[in-house]
Amino acid sequence: MPITPFEASQRAREICLTAPIVPVLVVDSVEHARPLAKALVAGGLPALEVTLRTEAALDVIAEMATVDGGIVGAGTLLTPEDVKAAKAAGANFGVSPGATEQILDACEAEGLPLLPGAATASEAMRLLERGYTLMKFFPAEAAGGAKLLGSLASPLPQISFCPTGGVNVKNANDYLSLPNVICAGGSWVAPKEFISKGAWDKVESLAADASKLRT
Repeated sequence: MPITPFEASQRAREICLTAPIVPVLVVDSVEHARPLAKALVAGGLPALEVTLRTEAALDVIAEMATVDGGIVGAGTLLTPEDVKAAKAAGANFGVSPGATEQILDACEAEGLPLLPGAATASEAMRLLERGYTLMKFFPAEAAGGAKLLGSLASPLPQISFCPTGGVNVKNANDYLSLPNVICAGGSWVAPKEFISKGAWDKVESLAADASKLRT
């Protein structure tokens, strides 16, 4: 069922408000999908962004979508085909590094709530004109970090952000303390080393620590 930009942002906001951190996941093997999702959800991080950067990504999304309490999204959406495949796999939301008319059209047509990427005031304003009020600020650190993002709060109070890219346990609170940030995306809660070794207890512990971060 199609979705409007405003509806997409409202639904994405509900998802982002479930926890201060959205894990950004690069998963190479579908066998890791369920235990990884269960560990993150148990740690208090239900919204999971699975990036479409591996051959297993769509199967991982499908598997994670069956985990109770999880809200699985697809990241690195670059084409309308990515959007359709992600939705078919069971993704509940999408994330894109930037925003093109094709991506926006495809997500709206598929009814997939999108966190469209914006790194400048002009990009954010164009998305706001279309009706989006929640965006991904990417690449956060490289684009100017918390200082730049915070400077957008006064002139663009209608817009909220989820900063991603270079966000880590040391600087997460710099972002989460900003008035225009409702959550942040980070990969540190699921290190590749822990995933490859199946150290799910350690992943859950990192997630529990991250879930205690507050704006």
